[in-house]
Amino acid sequence: MGSVQYSTPSIFKTAQFIPPDAIFEVTKNYLADTDSRKVNIGAGTYRDENGKPWVLPSVRMAKELIANCGHEYLPIAGLKAFRDEAVKLVFKETKAFSEDRVASCQSLSGTGALFLAGLTLKKIDPGPKAVFITDPTWSNHELLFSSLGFDVKKLPYYKSGAFDFESYMSVLGAATTGSIVILHSCAHNPTGCDPSKEQWKAIATVFQERKLFPIFDSAYLGFNSGSVNEDGWAIRYFVEELGFEASICLSFAKSMGLYGERIGLVTYVTKSPSIARTVQSILENVQRATISNPPVYGAQIASTVLGTPDISKQWAQDLITMSSRIKAMRKKLYDELFRLETPGDWSHIVNKSGMFGYTGISPAQIKHLQDKYHIYMADTSRISIAGLNDSNVEYVAGAINDAVRLIN
Repeated sequence: MGSVQYSTPSIFKTAQFIPPDAIFEVTKNYLADTDSRKVNIGAGTYRDENGKPWVLPSVRMAKELIANCGHEYLPIAGLKAFRDEAVKLVFKETKAFSEDRVASCQSLSGTGALFLAGLTLKKIDPGPKAVFITDPTWSNHELLFSSLGFDVKKLPYYKSGAFDFESYMSVLGAATTGSIVILHSCAHNPTGCDPSKEQWKAIATVFQERKLFPIFDSAYLGFNSGSVNEDGWAIRYFVEELGFEASICLSFAKSMGLYGERIGLVTYVTKSPSIARTVQSILENVQRATISNPPVYGAQIASTVLGTPDISKQWAQDLITMSSRIKAMRKKLYDELFRLETPGDWSHIVNKSGMFGYTGISPAQIKHLQDKYHIYMADTSRISIAGLNDSNVEYVAGAINDAVRLIN
């Protein structure tokens, strides 16, 4: 039989191909590379001192306890034990917590939390609204909020290896009253530059003056410094010291190594318990309209880690283990580049914090690293420090040194 001929044109005739996500493409190319020297410093996943995925000891302990957790549907808002423990983790010493002014909903990791936060704001006020993101920022911020119909605007953030505080404040101070601003609670992705506490206070003053609404993207609480309390300082300053209403979007992908479980939480701090109940109803409504209800296994793990004293104590140690190793790798990379007398100033590598940082090398130099040395990173020069270890850090530093010297 011959092929069927259709007389009408395809309904997809106006569709345009969308290039693949740049970060996931880096990992795809890395996995396809068969060279034994290959190194992936592009993906934002923690690796141990042997370059292998690390299942946290606390997570192993939790998994033993929930081995027979079952597979029934969760409520729309998610596992209550997880929500309660995660809210307590961030807000336990605040009036918002003691006065029952926090609405929460389990989400599909940090991305899902931001998505639900955006949908909730759209449900409350469907009119046009600006969302400010840093430039640069996590690659998904712009796609996510523009897809929800927000007018996405940029706040200059990074210049000469440091937080461009002056430019940031200048643009923030001109923001339209009532705009939404995405704040990185800690470990700014991708630069690793965080505001100082004094800078946070100045930023908050502009929020008060312009009546801006903060959404805290909090993917790295505890993973940055080793202390959830320290990493969450800016959140508490806004909601406790200054009394802001805010959305705080949590992820446990990095801090518990639960990447594939997609476990997160969206919260809203409100002015009163009654408003919190209203916002809670809206959160559940938009959750129902998207995924109906969230998956159970990651929530069981996270709630067990947070809610079991001896496991929670082990998790606190796990956070120190991961954050300390990342800090050590920053120093070793810097020390090796210094020893090689690599042209340029590399102090920004050790002056920043968190998993990510900019090297500042050019796209041509990045291509040289991939073609000659099989080293993979984002084309922005952002690297994941967690991809470095004692067996590859000298190799990576030597390759960067070669690229900087040979490629203009």
